[in-house]
Amino acid sequence: MDAKTSKVSIVGAGAVGSTLAYAGLMRGFARTVALYDINTAKVEAEALDLAQGIQFMPEATVLGSSDVGVCEDSDVVVVTAGAKQQPGQSRMDLAGATISLMDKVIPPLIKVAPNAIYILVTNPVDVVTYAAIKKSGMDPAQMFGSGTVLDSSRLRHEIAMECDVAVGNVHAYIAGEHGDTEVALWSSASIGGLPLNEWKGRDGKVVMTQEARERIHHDVMRSAYTIIEGKGATNYAIGAAGARIVEAVLGDQRRVLPVSTLIDYPGVGEICMSLPAVVGRHGIEHQVDVPVDEAERAALDASARSIRDTAEKFGAA
Repeated sequence: MDAKTSKVSIVGAGAVGSTLAYAGLMRGFARTVALYDINTAKVEAEALDLAQGIQFMPEATVLGSSDVGVCEDSDVVVVTAGAKQQPGQSRMDLAGATISLMDKVIPPLIKVAPNAIYILVTNPVDVVTYAAIKKSGMDPAQMFGSGTVLDSSRLRHEIAMECDVAVGNVHAYIAGEHGDTEVALWSSASIGGLPLNEWKGRDGKVVMTQEARERIHHDVMRSAYTIIEGKGATNYAIGAAGARIVEAVLGDQRRVLPVSTLIDYPGVGEICMSLPAVVGRHGIEHQVDVPVDEAERAALDASARSIRDTAEKFGAA
């Protein structure tokens, strides 16, 4: 009897999808990686280019097709297809076009891969994930968005640079919307177990002052705009972040990640937004109740209302 091997399908062979495939193959996240895109020449070329580098990666089979059947029996399906964010556009500006695309893409995928864990990596991820869950009828534990995993990585990078420590020693989350109302959870942030607001530099002074926190939060929130203005798209960090989420699922790592999940937010109602959650082989295992201070709670309330308003505007709620 043949042993079951893992299969990851990536929908969309653009900058994000192809980079996510590359990052995952380099990390050896699955035995089979399938790319699916309506542009036949593009998807076949990306698959061939990736496959020809397998000698230098963990062994895997790479497939590429414009036929949705290439995704059959996937363990994980990552949806990166969506409207491209242009310079000056907010993520919410993409809502209508991307939700319409999901209406066409998701049903055929579920037909060929009904038992897969679905990870949406397309903007605006919170609203699109909510619409996809509601319209597909999928179990919310089985379908979720990449949320603020990337934003949290950006935050940790900036904190590490400011405090002159390795980024692996920084624990901090961005929560709420993946977008302009995202919230930095400063009150629970730490370096090496020490609360962030107590961290001191070589001169003995507290590093993360109010001014430093505000500057870093602004830079994190504007990162995508800066990158898009400079090179047209973000792909490396989100590709690596997406691959990391897939690893958490396939490896049943039960890793705490701020993914976008369906919740009933007090005073707002059902929405998808990012809060830390345990991610494992069955998708979302459970939410993590991270403590927040009054200012962070107020900011999360505003973020939840913003997501709900956009969802209602585009008929997703």
